[in-house]
Amino acid sequence: MFHQPFSLLCLPFAGSGASFYRGWPDAPLEGRGHIVPLQLPGREELFGEDPFVDASEAAADLAPRALEAAGSDVPLVLFGHSLGAVIAYEMACVIEKTSPGRLRRLYVSGSPGPGGGRSERATGLDDEEFLARVHKFAGYRHEAFDVPELREVLLPVLRADVAMHEDYRPGYRAPLSMPVVALRGADDALVSREEAHEWSVTTGGGFAYRELPGGHMYLAEDPVPLLRLLSDELDLSEMSDELVDGRSDAGASR
Repeated sequence: MFHQPFSLLCLPFAGSGASFYRGWPDAPLEGRGHIVPLQLPGREELFGEDPFVDASEAAADLAPRALEAAGSDVPLVLFGHSLGAVIAYEMACVIEKTSPGRLRRLYVSGSPGPGGGRSERATGLDDEEFLARVHKFAGYRHEAFDVPELREVLLPVLRADVAMHEDYRPGYRAPLSMPVVALRGADDALVSREEAHEWSVTTGGGFAYRELPGGHMYLAEDPVPLLRLLSDELDLSEMSDELVDGRSDAGASR
């Protein structure tokens, strides 16, 4: 059984920071997992640093810091949502090379596979159109963007994150050896079930698809079903048959 404690490394979505995960309760992980929010530059305590502009460069910078923050004696699990899913995937590629065996599973949420993307873009639009397009994409708008003083501070970081996501083009990557699980809100109008399944090509270690209640930003609506799903799945030392064959469409309520 996967009773050994693990560190759950969490990557934020575009425009957000580590504080989004700092408020998550540990209780649903039943003492097995320790949430480690990863901070991106340009926000919160790293406000004075320039934001990343390239996902692979972001991963190369974040991976060693994540390993240090997690500690040396625990297995790692990576979780990222939307832009965070792309960075988490790039980080998984780095960690697999530099620290083989440390990363046990990769959870990619609310994102097409790394070779996908969308034809409709927000980059280059004026401020109001940009925010409207991002709201349309995510189905979520943080109230801070309705305060002019805060919007002036936050908008450059959101623009940088959105451009990094929209410009992301993965290079050739050998399949990962660890299992990959694609997550999606059941009512997500931005990322389809088929697009979430595109992640299956990124691994030779087993793939699964899971749906949770809610839309694209299901984890902002209620993180508890996600944490319970992680707790249930990470109590296993090996992949179940449904995970290995990649056919599972089971949700958190299964």
